[in-house]
Amino acid sequence: MVKAIRVILKFLSFIIALAMIVSALALGVAVYLNSPPERAPSPIEGSMRLEKDGELFIEIRDGESASSVGRRLETAGIIRNQYFWSFLFHLDNDQVKTGSYKFELPASQIKIRSILTGGDQLLVKVTIPEGVTLKKTAAILEEAGVCDAEKFLAASSSKEILDAYHVPGPTMEGYLFPDTYLFPLGYPAAKVIQTMADTFFSRIESISLEAGIMSASELNTRVIVASIVEREYRVPEEAPIMAGVFFNRLKIGMALQSCATVVYVITDILGRPHPEQLFNRDLEIRDPYNTYLRPGLPPGPISAPGETSLKAAFFPSSSDYLYFRLTDLSTGRHYFSRTLDDHIQAGNLYVKGR
Repeated sequence: MVKAIRVILKFLSFIIALAMIVSALALGVAVYLNSPPERAPSPIEGSMRLEKDGELFIEIRDGESASSVGRRLETAGIIRNQYFWSFLFHLDNDQVKTGSYKFELPASQIKIRSILTGGDQLLVKVTIPEGVTLKKTAAILEEAGVCDAEKFLAASSSKEILDAYHVPGPTMEGYLFPDTYLFPLGYPAAKVIQTMADTFFSRIESISLEAGIMSASELNTRVIVASIVEREYRVPEEAPIMAGVFFNRLKIGMALQSCATVVYVITDILGRPHPEQLFNRDLEIRDPYNTYLRPGLPPGPISAPGETSLKAAFFPSSSDYLYFRLTDLSTGRHYFSRTLDDHIQAGNLYVKGR
């Protein structure tokens, strides 16, 4: 009996020792495979590149699997073995997240995996100036690497997005708030639109409590007026007076005669350079957005209005002015008048700069 017990204990000791050796070997292999390769990495594709500071930039494509990323990383010499990479993902069924990332090399597989599954993406700061149009916004975003300009413009006219925000026009022109944003590189265009639109509606509700209960048509009127004021004013205190002039004209059925709408036709519709001064031939361009020829509001907003213009459209100054004209190029001040004679005597038709 004692002899049998000794044999069993001896066998158990052997099994334990063997298990420890196997575990140590497995741990050693895991440590080896987890460590970065000795050879220098050599990314050769656009979605993965080495920066001058020694950091690796990598873009995870939409719908890309962890195994696909592993193959790219091994080919580029960033990790030792793609199968160990896949094994790590099978442990908890985690997935890499779409986006753009940057991290220092060399780095272990576990560290790289943590970054790509954590979604801590590389963000770029993008400033969308007040008064820009959708086309200009699209160009700014594409230049910054946030999203493709054509995809942005397509998303801005998406029926799904327009319906979600109750925008009555054909695009989101005027409903994307101009501000400084932090976006991931390669961000979906629809999400960029949604972020900017959410900011817009949040801002207008902070400007006026009535904004949240206005009908889509009434709100659209305010946004159109704000977009025109944005492209007309230079001195902030004059913005509410300008808005008042436009609302006065709408009340009596008088054409708005906004130089900014003519500039919009010239630059965004006709694709011509921004004019420094308008002439009679410009005012006669036949287009629905030309408020010299067409009474009432243009079909939609002509720019992205900022806070000053939006406040002016929601709280216009009460006056009997029907005209205004830029009279001082250096200060940007306008002359406001009640009669056409006074307006004509004020001078040439200057327009707000680019």
